[in-house]
Amino acid sequence: MKAIVLEKYGPPEDVLQLKEVEKPVPKENEVLVKVRAATVNYAEWAYVRGKPFMVRLGLGLLKPKYKIPGCDIAGRVEGVGRNVNQFQEGDEVFGTLGDCGFGAYAEYVSVPLNKPQDLAPKPTNLPFDEAATVPQAAVVALQGLRDKGQIQPGQKVLINGASGGNGTFAVQLAKYFGAEVTGVCSTKKIDMVRSIGADNVVDYTQEDFTQKEQRYDLILDIVANRSASDYARALTPKGSYVAVAFNPSALFLGPLISMTGGKKVIQLSHKPNFKDLVFMKELIEQGKVVPVIDRHYTLSEVAEAVRYYGEGNPQGKIVITIEHD
Repeated sequence: MKAIVLEKYGPPEDVLQLKEVEKPVPKENEVLVKVRAATVNYAEWAYVRGKPFMVRLGLGLLKPKYKIPGCDIAGRVEGVGRNVNQFQEGDEVFGTLGDCGFGAYAEYVSVPLNKPQDLAPKPTNLPFDEAATVPQAAVVALQGLRDKGQIQPGQKVLINGASGGNGTFAVQLAKYFGAEVTGVCSTKKIDMVRSIGADNVVDYTQEDFTQKEQRYDLILDIVANRSASDYARALTPKGSYVAVAFNPSALFLGPLISMTGGKKVIQLSHKPNFKDLVFMKELIEQGKVVPVIDRHYTLSEVAEAVRYYGEGNPQGKIVITIEHD
């Protein structure tokens, strides 16, 4: 089968290669998925480059532990191990493989079902390319807003980074939970952010929301381009700041800010969760949330897709479509 292989860290155009590799055979507790679509997330961008250095801990200090990158998949079950009863051949599924060793940038992948993972029936109303955008980005947004941010109806919620993969899901989820939503994005993305439900939009090229008088009950931060103290200044007295992107100041200053007042500063650590994925599946099938796709690339164009992600310009998700002979 064809797959994108990573044998050393570096710029995506230098280290990602399309190769013929052996097609996996599912073990007794695995399902073999014929991959039809994958996506690009921060996880791939960081893993391919080996930066920041902390990503190498557990993933290969000197060289990549897993040869085939890629987390999110949507596809069809091609085979099942003898101990698998959750799925059968022909089932259309979607999920994320980060805790299972990556492997999405390939024509086939074997997914173990005895490890923490998201693998669930695909939303019936989505094609494979749209379904692949959901597993990581939507669940991260859900866990940040609902679990860590404890979002409530009527709250004023700000999404910093509202136009990206996580942000487009976060805006729609915040509206679903009944919040008044403000999205932060660049000038050219304002119309799109409004179109998915944002009540207000702040153009960061023109103004700094941390310096305005407006205060927010909850800030979901997908960019992490300021210190936790800057974000805390924009919160109401009992407000919460949740960092989705890694923000060192949230780790170090967060406990101090949280202890000395009513405000909370939280660094989110995303965990794959089957129930959360099913929750998103149901919302999508009800038409409450819709994926936003920026660009499509083919399997042979993965290096270009990862490079484009790293430029920081995506408007929604970047999708890898995988055609089979």
